[in-house]
Parts: sequence; C-alpha cells; structure tokens
Amino acid sequence: MSLLEITLRSLAALAAVLVLPLVAGQTEHKVMAHMQGRLGPMYAGGFHGWAQLVADGVKFVQKEDITPAAADQRIFRLAPAIALIPYVVAMALLPIHPGVVAAEVPASLLLVLAVIGVGVLGTLVAGWASANKYALIGGMRAAAQLLAYELPLVLSVASIAMAAGTLSLAAVVEAWSPWWLLWQLPGGIVFVVAATAELQRPPFDAPIADSEVVMGPLTEYTGLRFAFFMLAEYAGMVVMGLLFGILWLGGWQGPLAEHLGWLWTLLKGSLVVLLIIWMRVSWPRLREDQLQRLAWTVLVPLALAQIALTAVGVVIVG
Repeated sequence: MSLLEITLRSLAALAAVLVLPLVAGQTEHKVMAHMQGRLGPMYAGGFHGWAQLVADGVKFVQKEDITPAAADQRIFRLAPAIALIPYVVAMALLPIHPGVVAAEVPASLLLVLAVIGVGVLGTLVAGWASANKYALIGGMRAAAQLLAYELPLVLSVASIAMAAGTLSLAAVVEAWSPWWLLWQLPGGIVFVVAATAELQRPPFDAPIADSEVVMGPLTEYTGLRFAFFMLAEYAGMVVMGLLFGILWLGGWQGPLAEHLGWLWTLLKGSLVVLLIIWMRVSWPRLREDQLQRLAWTVLVPLALAQIALTAVGVVIVG
C-alpha cells in the first residue's frame, strides 16, 4: 500500500468520524423531539432545522476554555482526546463494503474491542484530573461501569468470533448467514445493552447524572473540550451501531451487495443507533446498584450461555 493510499484512507476515516457522529446527533435531536411531542430547534436554516448543528458549533467555539486552577493541567486538557481518538481508530478498522476499509489489519475484531475500551477511559481521566468532588464521583462510577459492562460486551462478541471461526471483521461478514439472527440473538441483546452502558448513555448515565453529580466527569469542561466529549459519545454510537451491523446483521450482505454493500452496512448500523436513541427517550435512569446488578446477574450469565450454545452448535455443525 502506497503512502498516498494510506493518507487518503486516513482522511476518509477522519471525515467519517466527523460527519457520521454529527448526523447521529442531529437525528437524536429530531427523534427525541417527535417522540416526546416537543418542537425542538425546527427552524434554524429552514428545512427541518438543518443548521442547528452549525449554530451549536458556533456556540461551543465562542465559549471560554476554562481550566480549573487546582486541576491537573496536562491530563485535564488531554482527556477529551483520550475519549475521541480511539473511536477514530475504531472507525478506520470497520469494513463497510467488500475491500473498502481504511485500515485492514489481522484480527481487526480484537483491535476494535481494544481501542473501544481505551475510549471509555476518557471520562475516568477527566473525573480524576478535574479536582472536583462531583467529577471524581462520576469518574469512579464510570470506572465501575467499565469493569461491569466490558466483560459481557467482549463475551457476546467472542460468541460471534467462535461461530465465524475468525477474528477478521471482513471474514465474519463473509461467514454470516441469516439464521444467525436467531442463533446469536441472546448475544446480540447483551451487546446492545452493554454497548449502551459503555457509552454511558441513558438509562446507564449514572456517571453524569445531572440530578446527583451535576455533570459528573464533565462538570468542569467548557467550550470545545466539552464539545469533543459530546462528539466522542456520538462517534461511539456510530461505531457500536456499525459493529453490531457487521457482526449480527451481515454488514454489506443484501440485494446488489456488490454495488450497494456500503449502503446496507450504513442502514443496518443506523437501526442500532436509532435503538440507542429510543432507549434514551423511553427508559428512566438506573440507580448505580441496579446498573451493577444487571451486568453481573443478567448480562454475564446470558453471555456465557450464548458462548456455550455457540460451542455446541460449532461442534455439531463441524
């Protein structure tokens, strides 16, 4: 692969991680407005308030960038990058069409899981470096949530890897068949719930519960640094949605896949993003004890049962 090709693929991945999360954010605003019966920002720019994102961007740019005097200056400023950059890397590893991937590496599934885990650490670092009691409490909640939900997330993906017999995302898509929708359904449910909790999205937003800890790890952040955390959250939604679409829904497989495979991948990922948005609108926030109980007493046993079922299926079919 030439240097020019590597550069072009890197720029494409960067453009995707900047555009797709903004589309996800705009979609969330509109879906929430319609589901909750409120107008929302419907008029900015004319058609359906398309320019609201531009207005929000201008607002964040104009806000003062404040670093608390007692904070760990370097770590405090680095935390937004820790939260965002791993999702840029993860998106570069996701194949959206046969032969179309920004960075094709062996065991890409394993690498995606590794970098996603790093991204979640951004909120923990922010909470620790802020020198604020509410931020610290939120950071500790984020750490506990990461430990609880990383395990069922990895176990559910391990079941798919066992069924496909590979750790390559592209090879998983090639090995996929429609009956996986039934066979791997429990693991798919575990993945969606655990992924939502990994992103600290409602109803799993205890680390940033505004009624309890102000804004948790983000309490002291303003301006563009706060915007980067929001961008990381939406980028995480896109990555998780695309990853589910690739692993459980067959990625680019569909009618006219040789020409429209990229469209099938994006549509399948969009369904998961909409599901995550629906969960935010429909479910109340879980208490911290309820959140931990769900992970250890429901999701982990269900993921282990899915692995056992997959192992039996692989042995019988093999």
